[in-house]
Amino acid sequence: MAKINRVILIVLDSLGCGALPDAENYNDAGTNTISNIAQAMGGLKLPNMQKLGYGNIVEIKGVPAAKIAEGCYGKSLEASVNKDTTTGHWEIAGLVTTSPFPTYPDGFPAEIIEPFEKFTGKKILCNKPMSGTDALVVYGDEHCKTGRLIVYTSADSVFQIAAHEEIVPLEELYRICEYTRKNILIGKHPIARVIARPFLGTSGNYKRTPNRRDFSVLPPSKTMLDIIKENGMEVAAVGKIEDIFAEQGITKAVHTVSNMDGVDKTLEYMSEKFKGIIFTNLVDFDMLWGHRRDVKGYAQGLEEFDARLPEIINKLEEDEILIMTADHGCDPTHTIHTDHTREYIPILVYGKDIKANVNLGVRKTFSDISATILDFFGLPKLANGVSFRKEIE
Repeated sequence: MAKINRVILIVLDSLGCGALPDAENYNDAGTNTISNIAQAMGGLKLPNMQKLGYGNIVEIKGVPAAKIAEGCYGKSLEASVNKDTTTGHWEIAGLVTTSPFPTYPDGFPAEIIEPFEKFTGKKILCNKPMSGTDALVVYGDEHCKTGRLIVYTSADSVFQIAAHEEIVPLEELYRICEYTRKNILIGKHPIARVIARPFLGTSGNYKRTPNRRDFSVLPPSKTMLDIIKENGMEVAAVGKIEDIFAEQGITKAVHTVSNMDGVDKTLEYMSEKFKGIIFTNLVDFDMLWGHRRDVKGYAQGLEEFDARLPEIINKLEEDEILIMTADHGCDPTHTIHTDHTREYIPILVYGKDIKANVNLGVRKTFSDISATILDFFGLPKLANGVSFRKEIE
């Protein structure tokens, strides 16, 4: 077998494939992002992922199990205690989170808000868990009249700041987020992410722009990305990967404005000659369709991605492998809440020089992905994860 010199790792953000055994503890019993979307739509058309074995992982209406899958397939439990973006990506990269990040179901306390208002010179609006689109409907006009910042949270550990780009310029919003991350949300309030949520439009027609930025808490220990970087290889981040890891372990990065832009940027990196990893996040599944409970939009987004998958596969060299997965669920058919859902994640692996039709089973942690990548690269392993290299080599 040829030595594997590069991995293309694509996270289909929120594309869970079934409720975890402890999902009931998170109000997520019965969730299954991919299967429930397919059922609600009367079936999906995902012929390219179907060939790789997607329908072999879980029952998906319209996506039957392949008799002989062209890829390797399986799913994984989450070992971390949360169900959010940060912990999902960290666990994929070998870092399991054993303590939950703080959440604020009653809004943020004065010890957070007072220094925030002092730094910004602005009073805030909202300060409670709320859907981002609802927050714009309720508070958008007052924000535009007064300049007060819309600050809200969710069931996840997030401090979100919404501002109209013509009222608060992007660079100012990013500066506020960065200061809040580094100087306020520390110590007893290590909130996972500060999120800039810029928007445009007029009363009754406010729309978020693609200029979202995430300012994550620093990973508390090394991840796969650090190991790869320290050994002289490249870590090319596409989408919000750079933000999720607070730039730690990244050698170069590009942000994106949509899933299709993320595919384009991935293909551009694939055209460059370097050893290491291209780590891509396609956020529209989660941000535009999962949280907004837009089943039709999610389904269309999946079919659009599947239609472009051959471009990635055909561009793979002999010494490259493709891994597709998710970081959590966000079942748009779930009616109890509009937050992430506690689910298994799918694992699909394909390469011109690895085995086909291999059932990887149910993995105990997302970190098996990083363990496998490091194993292929011949790099030191981390504490978490079991490599499945020998199963697919």
